[in-house]
Order: sequence, then structure tokens, then C-alpha cells
Amino acid sequence: MIKNTVTNDIHTSNKKIIKKFRSELANFTEKGVRNALHELLLPDTDIHMPFPFGDLVGPNDLFDICYAPLFDAMPDLERRDWIVIGGRTEHCDNWVGCGGHYVGTFVGPWLDIPPTGHLTHMRFHEFYRFHQGRVVEIQTLWDIPEVMMQAKAWPMAPSLGIEFCIPGPATNDGLVSGPWDEKQANASCHHIINMLQHLKKYPSQGDVDVMKMPHFWDDRVNWYGPAGIGTARGIAGFRNWHQIPFINAMPDRGKYVDEITYHFFGDKNYAAVTGWPNMIQTITNDGWMGIAPTGKRVTMKSLDFWRIENGKIRENWVMVDLLDVYNQLNIDVFARMNEFNKARIKGKLPFPIGEY
Repeated sequence: MIKNTVTNDIHTSNKKIIKKFRSELANFTEKGVRNALHELLLPDTDIHMPFPFGDLVGPNDLFDICYAPLFDAMPDLERRDWIVIGGRTEHCDNWVGCGGHYVGTFVGPWLDIPPTGHLTHMRFHEFYRFHQGRVVEIQTLWDIPEVMMQAKAWPMAPSLGIEFCIPGPATNDGLVSGPWDEKQANASCHHIINMLQHLKKYPSQGDVDVMKMPHFWDDRVNWYGPAGIGTARGIAGFRNWHQIPFINAMPDRGKYVDEITYHFFGDKNYAAVTGWPNMIQTITNDGWMGIAPTGKRVTMKSLDFWRIENGKIRENWVMVDLLDVYNQLNIDVFARMNEFNKARIKGKLPFPIGEY
């Protein structure tokens, strides 16, 4: 498992460093966010964004290509974090993982999504790799399909799970304070790694009992999936609304772990995993998100958080770049959205923010 050779509490320090950036985004201004990005990132920081943004380099790319258009569409944009954890991975890298929502009044088109004039939320999972007090790599997933759904512009199959504004931790302790506890962090990571190893045993090594889900998961677990899959409640809900259609469509999931690299880290009773990608499987059968079986192998980028309570997983926040999966299958979700919504006006809405 992870061994801490750092004498000082570098993870608490990294969380403090990123707090200024988070604060600027909570009260978004172009000047404030640009300055915070330049303080936090190096000029050559590797930035991995969800489809359709792709890979970028440095703070100017991140602001100009990603934040500026979002801010233009939501002029009262703000960021709300409900998870901030830090830790060291098995590869001896230091990461900070943040989860929350971007919210704002959606008054202008964004990525051709038509505006609503109403408060809109978009979940984010953002992972920052630190080196000597600066961020050298970012892996980010924004739940763009969630914005499409609120605009009634989602053009693909409906979700099996429920779609709603995903909450933060029920215990309200997701902004994990220091000091970093190596022993508890390792225990949290071990629980998740062991759980995932058991999940991969099904169906090749036995029936559903081989996964030992009641051993790892609380009966009242909430599994917060990405928009397009939705949220499920309890082990039965997780299996019905996500796992069964997922495994039925891609029964070879978990067979290509030697081709990917995971990054697990923990902070007290929380654990997180990142990888770019961290799943490879083949869509050989029907039943997952209405996608026809293509026989094509796809990669998936997932950024996940778990909260452990009384030795079991009580909450699991999952983000997957579903738009990237569609793209690998030669399905242009944005083109279909434009066809689906071609009768709607996509310009700026005619009323300003904050006036009546």
C-alpha cells in the first residue's frame, strides 16, 4: 500500500494552496480567476478535460477554451465544492480531488446547448496533481449531459437511474481538514481496492455472490452516477440501474487492467481514484444507455469518490466521460442535439442578471 515518506503534512498544505483558486471561482470574475490560475498552474501544466474540450496546456488554455465560454453563458457563475480531499498514490504522486457543482443563471448558449434563463447546475470532479506547491497535471470531468437535460435538450436515451441535483456528503464533512492520517487513508484505499477486485470476479469466476457486495457496501448506499446513467439507491438499485446493463453490454470489463494505470488516494474516511483512462471494455451486447452492440473496444475516463461509514461504502460519486464514449462509437451527440433542437432560439436571453 501507500507509504508516506514526507515528514510534513504536504496534503493539507496542497489543499490550502488550492483554496484560493476555489474561492475565486466561488465569486467568479475574469481577472480573479485568471490570476488564480497563473498562481496555481505552471505554464506547461498538462490539462485533461472532458469531450469535446480534450487535452490542453497551461492556464491560458484552461481559461480561454473552457471557463470563458461558460462564464459568458452564465454571467453569475459560481463554484461550490462539497468534497476536497488530498493524498498520496501508490505511484508516490500527490493529488487533491475536488467535487461539487458549477451553478449560474443560464442565459446564453454554451456548447450549442440552448439557454433556459433559470438556475443551472453542472457537477464537476476535478483532480489536481501537485509538485513542489504547484499543479502540474489536471484531470477534469464536467457533467455536460446534466446541462443538456436541464435545458430539455438531451438527445440520447433516457437514464435508468434518477436524475437530480447530486448532493454532497450526508455527513457534511467532505471538505476534509488536516492533519492527513496515513493509516486511515491507507485503510480507506484498501477497502475500495479490495471491493473493486471482487467486483471484477463476476461473471467470469462465479455468480453475483462472488462480488461479496454486502461485505463492502452499506444497504443504504447512494450511488451517484453521471447524467445519462443516473443515481441509484441501495445495492439492489446499483445493480438494477447500473451494474446489470453495464456488465451485460460489456462482459469483458476488468480484463485489460494491465493496459491502464489507476491512481488511488485516501483522506480519512474518503477515497478517490483517477485514471486517464481507467477502464477498457468491448460493447458486445445491447442494453447499456440504448447503445447498439458494435463489437468495438472503448476506453472510459472515470473520476470517483467514496465515503466509508462504519466499515462500508455509504456514498459513491461517479463521473464518466460519456460524451467521449459516444464519440469513440462515431456518435456525434452535439450534432444530434442540434437536430433535436433546431426549432429553438439559441441566442442570449433578453433579460439581464440581477435586475427586474
